[in-house]
Amino acid sequence: MLPVVVLLLCAACSGSASAKGAAAGPRLNNNQLYKFSYTTEVLLDKPSGSKEGSAGYRISSDVHANLVWRDPSNKDDQLIQLAVSNVRIEPVSDRPEKKNVLHGATTESILGKNNLDALTKPFFLHLKSGKTKAIYSYWAEPATIKNLKRGLASLLQLQLNTGKVIENDVSGRCTVEYKAVKGQVTRTKILETCQTAEPGFTTHSKVLGVSRESSSVTVFTLDDGFIRSAVAEESHSVAVNTRSSTAAKVVSRQTLTLLGKESGPAEAAGKDVSAVVKSIDAKLAAVGIAAEKVKSECKGCPSLFEHWQAEQKQLEPTSLSKATAPRSFLALIQSIRKASKDEILKVLKSASKTSLPQVVDAVTSSQTPASLDAMLQFLNFTDAKGLVLQERFLYACGFASHPSERVLQALLDIYKGKIGSTDIKESVVIIMGALVHKLCLKGECDLPTVVQVKKMILEGPDSTKVESEVQMYLLALKNSLLPEAIPIFTKYAESEVGAYSTIALTALQRYDVGLMTSEVKRTVNRVYHQNLRIYEKNVRAAAADVILSSNPSYMEVKNLLLSIGHLPHEMNKYMLSKIQDIIRFNTPASKVMQQAMKDMISHNYDRFAKVGSSSAFSGFMAQSADMTSTYSLDILYSGSGILRRSNMNIYGASKGSVLHGLQVAIEAQGLESLIAATPDEGEEDLESFAGMSALLFDVQLRPVTFFKGYSDLMSKMFSMTGEPMNVVKGLILLSDHSEVIQLQSGLRASVEFQGGLAIDISGGMEISLWYRESKTSVNNRGALVVSGNVTVDMDFLKAGLEVSFETESSLDFITTVQFSEYPFLVCMQMDKTTFPVSERLTKYESLSSGKSVVSRKGRKFLIPGSEFPLHQENSNMCKRVFDSSW
Repeated sequence: MLPVVVLLLCAACSGSASAKGAAAGPRLNNNQLYKFSYTTEVLLDKPSGSKEGSAGYRISSDVHANLVWRDPSNKDDQLIQLAVSNVRIEPVSDRPEKKNVLHGATTESILGKNNLDALTKPFFLHLKSGKTKAIYSYWAEPATIKNLKRGLASLLQLQLNTGKVIENDVSGRCTVEYKAVKGQVTRTKILETCQTAEPGFTTHSKVLGVSRESSSVTVFTLDDGFIRSAVAEESHSVAVNTRSSTAAKVVSRQTLTLLGKESGPAEAAGKDVSAVVKSIDAKLAAVGIAAEKVKSECKGCPSLFEHWQAEQKQLEPTSLSKATAPRSFLALIQSIRKASKDEILKVLKSASKTSLPQVVDAVTSSQTPASLDAMLQFLNFTDAKGLVLQERFLYACGFASHPSERVLQALLDIYKGKIGSTDIKESVVIIMGALVHKLCLKGECDLPTVVQVKKMILEGPDSTKVESEVQMYLLALKNSLLPEAIPIFTKYAESEVGAYSTIALTALQRYDVGLMTSEVKRTVNRVYHQNLRIYEKNVRAAAADVILSSNPSYMEVKNLLLSIGHLPHEMNKYMLSKIQDIIRFNTPASKVMQQAMKDMISHNYDRFAKVGSSSAFSGFMAQSADMTSTYSLDILYSGSGILRRSNMNIYGASKGSVLHGLQVAIEAQGLESLIAATPDEGEEDLESFAGMSALLFDVQLRPVTFFKGYSDLMSKMFSMTGEPMNVVKGLILLSDHSEVIQLQSGLRASVEFQGGLAIDISGGMEISLWYRESKTSVNNRGALVVSGNVTVDMDFLKAGLEVSFETESSLDFITTVQFSEYPFLVCMQMDKTTFPVSERLTKYESLSSGKSVVSRKGRKFLIPGSEFPLHQENSNMCKRVFDSSW
């Protein structure tokens, strides 16, 4: 046994000795000067490229390297001097003189003498086992110059054996994979693992966000264990998820080629690296391998106030349906993000009364500490007359792309203070729910303010007997999507108050199917089948929606089918239409629905021949490789022919994520007395009421009341102008993505993608007793601008690319009901107007002297208008309505 152990120990010893003798990384020889040529270039273009060539520049130079010191006990522990000389700057592609911003310029005139002197001043690289331990240079050097030196040093970092390691270089701390074959090593940086000092921010919704695809590969060619050449290419493509053609790409390349060797300086004596460096120059310091932040100052840029003066006409209400409004809105946000609180207040105080709401949208959407402070100082929440501006501020907070805990704390402080308007108090709480949801998505659910607000809204519904306050807390919980709220919604789903039940059931429908426990399902089924009490039709319809969207079982579906024929007249037709729509549109419940319908007891002529005007229909608005957009229209009438519930939804799906873009629900009740009709079961004592509720981009807004009570109804009817009531109007920052991509070359690419929407949603309800006709309308007007900007700014030289997409559109949904005869006539129309689309591509390069070159390219086209298809019954009915009207 002993000889075997000795043999193994000897083998282990010999193995470690050979490993120790092998080079871990590149080794320089003493008394030799290594001469390299070095180029680094950056190109900006669309991912597919363009005929005009890329924007960008190339920096070429000579690089001399020599060994300064080596640890006598470790040949892989080396101090290397690197000296850059013969620097040249040129465009990345051939172009005529007029398009060449560098024409006639020298390297010194571009860089400036101080920058050129700093770049050509030697610096030192401490390389141990192929890894950078330190870089020694001068702190007084400009950050841009030090970053270029770090980029060169990072290129020399090399491991000669295959494997994965974590490395620090100019672009951060990243996982790197090496593959070594004879005479060649390939280094692949796994960029998604990189930890950087500037994380940036992005929109929480994938549908509204952007995607980035990145790669970084360096190929080393070796000669006798040393670098003969190193070629690195790094690329980053950033594209808008819903429209991949709105995209930009930045490519960074580095090339280091060994030209030759000659005799050089001898190795210095010294105990360690720091002592050797100090002996060379006491001013040299370890500056670190990771890139420094570079503050780029905009020379000659207008102040925020000057920018506002140039843009204010585009933000007047008359311009809100045009693409110029969101374009100016996005530009103003960029200026506000660089401004102080006092500068922002100056703009707020100088804005006209008509443009001020749009300025409030822009300031709040900027989401900086200064902009929040300015808004809180400007608004007086004790003043009930300031409702419009206060609500615009709150809605902009709700739509925030990357809210902070401080915003939530500000709203909590407002809520605890004196509020002049009850409507504003409700909106504050409802929007706090939306902020809780977004902060939890960011992993910040345990922040003190979030915990405090969660406790408040979870306890809220049971803390008051005031109906409007209970609804306020339920709507806040609906926005929060907290799993802890599910038991609360389950309880209120069975409430005797129809409004509570409707909110609770529509909230449950928003949750992930996996959270729908058996207890929740039993409760919702009890509501639909009225096991405990009689419910209003719209409550039962909402319960049916929850059942059918939560992976219903065979028995649940069968019981729904069996209920048809025993429901109120119009609800029979509604449920029948809902089931047919599910099968036709192939939703997740389609398969189990088809199985249940094989049973002739549940699927027969008696059930499926029910007549009425209520309906449910789903369809596609748009389908592309990037996005699918669907719409649904659900209409439920009372037995007397008056609208009970109208529900329009628009969804967008992209990158495996779904966004509830829009929901406009109009509800009416207690109107049967107007036409001397008999109310349906369970609705005999309902107060006259009509109102509208809107959900926009996953945020539930405060509902709007058209009238409440018989006296209010009569006064509204006699004063009706036919003009719709505004539900939401303003400018919304839809997409917001900002990041700094630290390139391996030492250059930095700033990426900004924003999407702005000018929106005007209004709705109305008219009832004519003379003509025995009612009409409900939902009008959506909007203008969308998405803009992306990628800039590589070195202070003395700047290159950039801007891509943009804009459109203006309108969508109208009108329901006309004639109840002069029975069965009454119902016509639904959903019209999309012809709308223009324009795309732009701008490339620019500029020098610190002010000289610049800009190239622009664009295209415009029209998307034809159309009337969205609904079921054939509706088309037949519309012909009869318009014939009778004529």
